[in-house]
Amino acid sequence: MSDELPRQIQGAASLFTLDQGVAHLNHGSYGAVPLPVQRAQAKLRAEQEQDPDGWFLELPDRIARARARVATALNARPDRISLVTNVTEGVAVVLDSIPLAEGDEILVTDHGYGVVTRAAERRADESGARVRTVRLSVHTPDQEAVRERILAAVDERTKVAVLDLVTSPTARQIADPVLLAELRARGVITVVDAAHAPGMLPVDLGEQAGGADFWIGNLHKWAYTPRAAAVLAVAGGWRSRIRPLMFSWEHDRGFPGRVEWRGTADYTPWLAAPTGFALLDQLGAERVRGYNEALAVYGQRQLVERTGLRFLPGTAGAAMRAVRLPPGCAESDHTAKALMVAIRRRLNARVAIRPWSGGGVLRVSAQIYNRPEEYRNLAAGLVELLDGR
Repeated sequence: MSDELPRQIQGAASLFTLDQGVAHLNHGSYGAVPLPVQRAQAKLRAEQEQDPDGWFLELPDRIARARARVATALNARPDRISLVTNVTEGVAVVLDSIPLAEGDEILVTDHGYGVVTRAAERRADESGARVRTVRLSVHTPDQEAVRERILAAVDERTKVAVLDLVTSPTARQIADPVLLAELRARGVITVVDAAHAPGMLPVDLGEQAGGADFWIGNLHKWAYTPRAAAVLAVAGGWRSRIRPLMFSWEHDRGFPGRVEWRGTADYTPWLAAPTGFALLDQLGAERVRGYNEALAVYGQRQLVERTGLRFLPGTAGAAMRAVRLPPGCAESDHTAKALMVAIRRRLNARVAIRPWSGGGVLRVSAQIYNRPEEYRNLAAGLVELLDGR
C-alpha cells in the first residue's frame, strides 16, 4: 500500500452525529450509525407504534425481505443465513447446536474475543468436553506459521475450532481459506468469528458459509447498520440441526426463521440494515475500504514512529491496526481500562486497549469520519501520558 493518504470523502463527517470534540478512533468496537440509517430506524419504530398488531403480524415476512437484501450484499443465499443480534449470540446458538461429549475438545486461540472463549468454556463444562487454547505470538507476521501452530494442536479429540477471521484485540487474520480447508479435511467443525468482516472486507459467503461450517459477522461495525444486527451463515446439513436459544411460534418453519424470531423484540436494526448497505454502496464500498485501511496504517505508523511503541502485524484490507505497549503497561483488565479512561480524559480520544502479558495491545480503527491529525495528536499526547504513568 502506498504511503500517500487517499483523499477524504467529501461530507463524510456530516453523515454521523459523533461528538466533534473527541477523536473517535475505536470504530471497531461499537461502530457509529450514520444519520440516514438513524432516520430509517426511527421511521420504522414510529410505524411500529402506530399499529403494533399489524406490525408483528407482518414482521416475519418483512424480516425475510430484509435478510434477502443483506444476503445479496454478502453474496449469500437468503435461506442459508439468519439474522441475529451480534456475534456473541450467533456463537451461543452454534455451540448449543453442536453435539459434544466427554473427551471432545474445542480449539480456540489466545487472540480470540474473550466472551466467545468463555462461551466455549461454558459449553465444554456442560458437555464434559474441554477447551484447548493455542497461544500465538502477537509479533509473528507469517500467516503460514500461524496455520502450522494451530494445525499442530489438532488431534483425534479436536471436535470444533472457533477462530477469528480478524481478531478483535490484535487485528490479525487467523481463519484464512487454507486453514479452514485443512481443518475440514481433518474432520474438525469450523466456527468463524467474522465480527469485523461485513463492510470492512469483501465478503463472499458462497455455498459453504465462507469456507466454514458456521460464519458469524456483525453488521453494525463496518456496514453502517444499527447495533444489534449480525448474520449467522450455516453450511450444509447443519441448518436442520440448529437449536435457537429460545422456542418461538416460528420454530416449526425451520432455519432461519426459528433462529430469528424471539417474540416482542426490537427488530428495527434488522429492517434498517439494508439502508446501511445501500449507503455503503452509494459512497463506494471500495473507496471507503481503501480510505479506512490507508488511514489505519497511517495511524499505526504515527504511534510507532512518534512513541516508540512496537509494531504489530496487521491484516491486508483491515481498517484496524495495533501496537504493543511497554512491558508492565496495561497487562490486566483493570489497568487496560484505566489507560483507556486516561486517554479519553486527557487526550480526548477513544481507543481500544486489551491486556496482554508483557505489555498490553492498543488498537486504533479508521472510518471515513476520521482525519490524519487525530492520530498524530494521539501519538504526541501518548508520549507524555506513558512517560508519566
